[in-house]
Amino acid sequence: MLNQTTYRNCPACDGNDASPVTAYSPDPWQIADCDMCNFTFLRNPPDYEALEEEFAWEKTYEAKKGSARGSTFFSPMARRIRNKMGMYRDKTGAFRRWFNDGSVLDIGCGLGHRISPPMTPYGIELSVGLHKQADQIMRERGGYCQHGAGAQAIWEFDEAMFDGIIMNSYLEHETQVMEVLNGAHRALKPSGAVFVRVPNYGSLNRRVIGPKWCGFRYPDHVNYFTLQSLRDVAARAGFDCQLINTISLPVDDNISVLLRKTQSPN
Repeated sequence: MLNQTTYRNCPACDGNDASPVTAYSPDPWQIADCDMCNFTFLRNPPDYEALEEEFAWEKTYEAKKGSARGSTFFSPMARRIRNKMGMYRDKTGAFRRWFNDGSVLDIGCGLGHRISPPMTPYGIELSVGLHKQADQIMRERGGYCQHGAGAQAIWEFDEAMFDGIIMNSYLEHETQVMEVLNGAHRALKPSGAVFVRVPNYGSLNRRVIGPKWCGFRYPDHVNYFTLQSLRDVAARAGFDCQLINTISLPVDDNISVLLRKTQSPN
């Protein structure tokens, strides 16, 4: 069932007061800024059950891609700039620099191709169709894929199990932001790292295009991060946040960061 009238608390600070951003709130969805921490989020997201099937990522992505085609000239221009600056989506080489060649968990893993040997792939996937394919691929490589919501399934893995955790185009979909980050902190080895990539709500592209910005996808994008709000939620979960796309961030539609466990003072 769609949850269109009951509003959730802020997923970052749990505040219950928020101001609607009407320009970005097509009926029946309401985007709002938290009055306590200024985090921007969808107040009335659909239930997990709807995201499994009706609003599964692979369906809404294709719908958004089709509707956005030809709608603006600025997105292609920004994409060309990013490509010239070497901002590519394939991070296989980077994962091997950031993580040890051990067990790596991909939350929101899609088809399960992102983690390659000698890393051992594990995954979490909410979409019914994608999970089945990802699980088969990962089992062939020594791991497996859990079916379910990330904020719940992350707690089914052993403590300090993973050398790396990937949240690539995932955290913007997760209604329980702190639950999944706390779970990742628990499941990560002390020497491990978490790669996070989310749409950049603070980007120049969003400011120029407004409601037609590629980062808006209703209703499966439920969180809209700036670099500061991403750092804030990471710190609440016990992580230090290192920005990866430092130079390109203003013209990048995404934020890429590496999270490591905050070191306790001696």
